[in-house]
Amino acid sequence: MRRLVAAVVVTWCAAAHAEPMPSGAIGIFTGAISGSGADAKRIGAGYYQIGAQASWQPTTTDRRIGWTLRWATMFGALYGGSAQHIEPALHTLQMDLTLGVRVRPWSTVTRYLTLRGGAEILRSNEPIATSNDPMDAGHRAFFGGVASIGLDQYLGNVMFDIDVRYGMIGASGPAELALIIGVAFAGP
Repeated sequence: MRRLVAAVVVTWCAAAHAEPMPSGAIGIFTGAISGSGADAKRIGAGYYQIGAQASWQPTTTDRRIGWTLRWATMFGALYGGSAQHIEPALHTLQMDLTLGVRVRPWSTVTRYLTLRGGAEILRSNEPIATSNDPMDAGHRAFFGGVASIGLDQYLGNVMFDIDVRYGMIGASGPAELALIIGVAFAGP
């Protein structure tokens, strides 16, 4: 009888321990953005007026490492850069698709460290010169790499996230650094 009770308890604990986490999330975010390096003078600094994200990160509570896929669209306004000629703000539209890993180095099953990398498209309302050549009139559309490191925190079916992201890696586009804060509804 003791063995039967022990087997039932072990089976119940194992099943309870491996609960699935919400695998999908869709939400909004905002954040601060700035040009990086030589592009700090070109595009200035500003904020994301609104951003939307959708992510897929299937995992269970017994796994410490999982994967993540995220699509994000961001509308930004940057001030104080040399690229603003007509309007007081440089308006940007950015879209990125990233793939990464989620790691849970601590004991809580509701907080994950994320590392992502992928591709980004950036479009601006005014041309942005990407070199120190005075003859470079600039471009309005750019394609390059993007990388981010962040923290996902679940509170029931709501996921709060904070990310530091670096964009236009290995491209002729303007390098940028951003701090993003978001909230998403998580579900199956």
